[in-house]
Amino acid sequence: MNGIQYAYEKIVVVTRKTRLDELTARFNTRAQARFYIEHAGLDFSDYEREDEAYRQSLSRLRSGLNLGLKIQFVDRQYLPTMRFHANEIIVALGQDGLVANLAKYAGGQPIVGVNPDPGRFDGVLVPLAVTDAESAVKAAVAGKARLRSATLAEAVLNDGQRLLAFNDLFIGARSHVSARYRIHFGGKSESQSSSGLIVSTGAGSTGWLSSVFNMVSSVSLFMGGPPTTPIRLDWEADALAFVVREPFVSRHSSSEIAAGLIGRGEELVIESAMPAGGAIFSDGIESDFLAFDAGAVAHVHPSSVRANLVVGS
Repeated sequence: MNGIQYAYEKIVVVTRKTRLDELTARFNTRAQARFYIEHAGLDFSDYEREDEAYRQSLSRLRSGLNLGLKIQFVDRQYLPTMRFHANEIIVALGQDGLVANLAKYAGGQPIVGVNPDPGRFDGVLVPLAVTDAESAVKAAVAGKARLRSATLAEAVLNDGQRLLAFNDLFIGARSHVSARYRIHFGGKSESQSSSGLIVSTGAGSTGWLSSVFNMVSSVSLFMGGPPTTPIRLDWEADALAFVVREPFVSRHSSSEIAAGLIGRGEELVIESAMPAGGAIFSDGIESDFLAFDAGAVAHVHPSSVRANLVVGS
């Protein structure tokens, strides 16, 4: 193995289905998928180009990772059932969302994000080209790669279940009914009825959380007030930001605790008052959730586990 002493014994490559794969599964055949897309007046060839680029990148990656280590290929859909181990290095081939989906399961293991189609995907979380993957993986498995650390959010229930998030946690109702709960933060507490809470990490602060501040800013301008400045946290910041979506004020609910920063050693506590349908999910994956019904209490704080993204060799 070129004289390198490897610190890891296995490479796990996480892949994802292309849009064409998903369309074909939906319509049973590629021909039927083509008919549906073209009948809608859309360009089916774009789906084909994306699919071909991904398959070529996967083929080149497979060849480039022939380093004498065990290699396992795993589709994104199986991540909730995966248990990564300390002797594994993880390679993600896909767009940025794949790394966000993966990071909370990785347990702090180095993640090599590879962009299969730089002309199509931004690559914030998948900064490496396929041609750079081999050297990055060699450096990572030898413990010499340049890493960027990111704070994860963590929700722990009173029964011991926990859920991590790379971008954000959602706490609320699974449907569009109001979520009812009691919130505790900063020495204050109140009962609330809302569309749920978003708890964001630094990595996620430019995502879902920012949309809430965009709405607040637009409403403020409409009412003759000044625009608001969105919260921006560094990826490495030992803090999380939370906002309550659309809190409703009534005899039984308040909205004084509508936003805040949760620092290291602090926590946001939410007590569910929903008889059924309450949920906590992370990074937009609704299928992997914690039930959050009456009797459940969630303690939310910055996790001691961090995501480690390889940014170079």
